[in-house]
Order: sequence, then structure tokens, then C-alpha cells
Amino acid sequence: MVFISSILITPQKNLLEQNKMINKIEHLGIAVKNIESSIDLYEKLFQTKCYKVEEVASEGVKTAFFKVGESKIELLEATNPESPIAKFLDKKGAGFHHVAFETSDIDAEIKRLLSEGFELIHYTPKDGADNKRIAFLHPKAVDGLLVELCQEKSA
Repeated sequence: MVFISSILITPQKNLLEQNKMINKIEHLGIAVKNIESSIDLYEKLFQTKCYKVEEVASEGVKTAFFKVGESKIELLEATNPESPIAKFLDKKGAGFHHVAFETSDIDAEIKRLLSEGFELIHYTPKDGADNKRIAFLHPKAVDGLLVELCQEKSA
């Protein structure tokens, strides 16, 4: 008779995973020239209705949101010629603008990213669309990608 002893080994989570503050991709942002015609286009594409249209005056932008499965898509139209979206559209035209990551503590995440040497556009969170606090990392810091951090506002 042969006895085989087995030991259950539970690997410890990587320290980086334990302290992870970015939870998921919250949404993808798409710059558009005309939000109304783009809403029609994306409603046909996604076979779902836009669930929210909102203006964020501080950013000079009008937004429209779609839920696609577990993901969200944000359309962004400039509301004034000096807004970041207007400048983006003038330089690059309509298309992919940014990826937004959800974090459970945006203040701590900003602090962590600064300590890691990332350059940010916003060093303190500001109010954004869809009931979020937001901050952007500079594209130069992330291989040309505009990254938004967002956290649900407290009730």
C-alpha cells in the first residue's frame, strides 16, 4: 500500500495585486463632432438606447452614455471652441479619445501615481459626468494614451 500525502498550497497574492486600486475599465471615451447624430449612429450600432446625456460646463463638453454589456461608452462633444474636446477634434478629428479606469479611492490613487513618477493633468479630482469624481493622467506619461481615473461620488 502506498500513501501519498498532499499539501494544499495557497499562493500568497502578489503585493501589487493586494494594493491594487484600479478596479476595471469604467468606460471608453469617443470624441464626436455632433452628439445628436452620433447618438443615432451608436444606438443602431449597439442596439440599445443612450441612457444619459449630460453637460459638464467646467470641461466644455456634452456627454452621452451607452451601456454595452458590462462596459460603458461615453460620447463627447465640445460645447465651446476652447474646450479640450474641441482642441482634440481640431487636431485629430473624431474618434477614440480616452480610457477611464474605476478606482475605489481616487485621492489615494493620484498620490500613488505621483509617487511612481506619472505626470497628471489634474492633481486633485474634479466633478465629471455620470456622477463621478475624475482626474486625467497626461498622455506623455502613458505612451500617448489619455487615461482618466474615476470614482463614484458618495451619496
